[in-house]
Amino acid sequence: MRAPVHVTLISLTALLALWTVGAWLGGDPDILPTPIAVWQVLVVESATGDLWFHMANTLRRVALAFTLAMTVGCILGLIMGRSERANMWLDPWVTVFLNLPALVIIVLCYLWIGLNETAAIIAVALNKTAMVTVTIREGVRTLDRGVADMAQVYRLSPMTRLRHIIWPQLGPFVAASTRNGLAVIWKIVLVVEFLGRSNGVGFQIHLYFQLFDTATVLAYALAFTGVMLSIEYGLVQQWERRSSAWRRV
Repeated sequence: MRAPVHVTLISLTALLALWTVGAWLGGDPDILPTPIAVWQVLVVESATGDLWFHMANTLRRVALAFTLAMTVGCILGLIMGRSERANMWLDPWVTVFLNLPALVIIVLCYLWIGLNETAAIIAVALNKTAMVTVTIREGVRTLDRGVADMAQVYRLSPMTRLRHIIWPQLGPFVAASTRNGLAVIWKIVLVVEFLGRSNGVGFQIHLYFQLFDTATVLAYALAFTGVMLSIEYGLVQQWERRSSAWRRV
């Protein structure tokens, strides 16, 4: 159940007040700057264009890695869900990638492919593909066999089956993968940028971490968090509710 808007606003206001009190009690802006100090940094970075430049690069990486992970994960999930033989052979691979630490995959991709965009995108996508595969595989296994038999009796075309039978049933699983995927991918992208990119929010956090500039680190982190929360609440959750609406009919 989603909280009412006024409850969310009150909760966030309380968090902001707690932050302000903590900064005031600490009395050291190098450790915990006030919200006003972080806001001033945001205004300056926005005015110079640095914030938008680095955020655009991070969003591009998120979009590319997310698209690659969802595409490969959905294909593998469909294959493994429909074929026990394929699942038997591929499941150990999926289990390995599910349990490999993200940092290990990122470092190996940089070592094998190089410190370039291709390695960054592949590293992020690999960290999410296995999770998408498992979710879609379980969704395929829950498909109503009776509806599938009816489609075969009426000789529906493959595209019609996909659009009117398979997709409505898999929709909630794809939506769940999308929601979880975005939540995981954007965090991994920041790590990838932190370790081996020359631009992006993660790169800026690394730069100002070295300078011990806590206010700027918080400014970039909160700005990008705000963008991803807007996508989560404005797009992903709305789609998730629509994709599951048929279950409540």
